[in-house]
Amino acid sequence: MILEVQHIEKNFGKYRALDDVSLNIAEGSVFGLLGPNGAGKTTLIRLINKIYEPDKGTILLDGHPLSDSDVTQIGYLPEERGLYKKMRVGEQALYLAQLKGLSRKETTRRLKQWFERLEIMEWWNRPVESLSKGMQQKVQFVVTVLHEPRLMIFDEPFSGFDPVNTAMLKREIMTLRDGGATIVLSTHNMSSVEELCDSIALINTSKVVLHGNVRDIRQSYRSNRYEVVVAGDGDITMPEGYRLLADKDLGNERQLHIAVPEGGDSGELLGALLPQCRVVSFREVLPTMNDIFIKTVTHTKS
Repeated sequence: MILEVQHIEKNFGKYRALDDVSLNIAEGSVFGLLGPNGAGKTTLIRLINKIYEPDKGTILLDGHPLSDSDVTQIGYLPEERGLYKKMRVGEQALYLAQLKGLSRKETTRRLKQWFERLEIMEWWNRPVESLSKGMQQKVQFVVTVLHEPRLMIFDEPFSGFDPVNTAMLKREIMTLRDGGATIVLSTHNMSSVEELCDSIALINTSKVVLHGNVRDIRQSYRSNRYEVVVAGDGDITMPEGYRLLADKDLGNERQLHIAVPEGGDSGELLGALLPQCRVVSFREVLPTMNDIFIKTVTHTKS
């Protein structure tokens, strides 16, 4: 594990922002840090960046307690953007990147590569205030990753992006991961979590309420529902105990949603359907991370 958070507690006066929080992040993975607003995610991110110190517990990087010098191995893109509006884009990027210890020559070389890659080179000599929110986001993303940190933390990185630029940023995140970086992604976009994340931790009311591999979590919340596309429009009889939840007309085909009872299985369902119709496709419908997020958060509040 590149990062281990062990029994962290953080208080602000009488308010407990984090309560016995523990999680592990594997090297070379994309880890989703999830939770509703005010759950404690930002506090944990600031602890990892040594902006705050925990009241109790330990954070380990590569097995040793996190130190001030370790912050050079971390790139952090905060949700609150902080570019100086009157500065020119290139000048500001050079200044911020050099704070990470790179020489001006090396910084310039890397910046120009990234600016060309993200198609923002034409903005180099323009003031930051002339850029859209999405363009400013691109600049901050570049500055965050330029020194090639081992651990990168992106807090709502897709905010302000249109679908084209969102897809571009997702590709860049996966390229960074494939190059050996570890990514911590904090987002409310659950479809991005399903698409990008290997594992997640869900924090609610200061505690970790769900932690694990995304695929395993979705399997654990399975509800034995299946989507079946069949050809034709004839009547279909369900086996005893099986419920037809929806029947959608697709023209020459129909999309059926069927609930399998406890003790039933997909083989029995498919065996009952085949004599009645031509099955075009057959798949289990797993709950989305959005469904799981809402269910878990609602349950832990009650």
